[in-house]
Amino acid sequence: MRLSGRNLKCVRGGREVFSGLDLSATAGEALAITGPNGAGKTSLLRVLAGLLVPAEGVVALEGGDAELSLPEQAHYLGHRDALKPALSVAENLSFWREFLGGETEDAGHCLAAVALDHAAHLPAAYLSAGQRRRLSIARLLSVRRPVWLLDEPTSALDAAGQALFVDLMRGHLAGGGLIVAATHLPLGIDARDLRMGGAA
Repeated sequence: MRLSGRNLKCVRGGREVFSGLDLSATAGEALAITGPNGAGKTSLLRVLAGLLVPAEGVVALEGGDAELSLPEQAHYLGHRDALKPALSVAENLSFWREFLGGETEDAGHCLAAVALDHAAHLPAAYLSAGQRRRLSIARLLSVRRPVWLLDEPTSALDAAGQALFVDLMRGHLAGGGLIVAATHLPLGIDARDLRMGGAA
């Protein structure tokens, strides 16, 4: 499996965010997108996720499920945790499993993997910022998708949470998945670097 982007250009609000950008990542590989604030890291991830249409260029996924689009084979983890505060931890995960569809994993196993099984019945509104991030990470595990698009994935996580997520990313890559992550900090895994926006 190979994810690629060729000659990508993004324009937002009449302003060119980036242009002439090429990227590629293959199964078992992580690509770290780095650069200063405003360089277009988040916009690039949103283009890959199908949430923004590039002004120029082509995004392709080779070797995936030919009957599914790239967005249907990718998880996008953005800055916001996309949780419903009135629903419990387990109900939030159940919502995403039903919304995303596809091949699912056991919800209890996913919550245990992010050390939230003890909080399954708590409303999401009661969670700390780090716990909310862990619940968002559980969504990556609950529905199997080979491409993970991650925007500052370790934000709000403490040291234990970061170590836990490093193990989950390694497991995803070992299983043939690929990761593209925008980050200001080391991911904790082997990753090729794609620098955007010149020097910080």
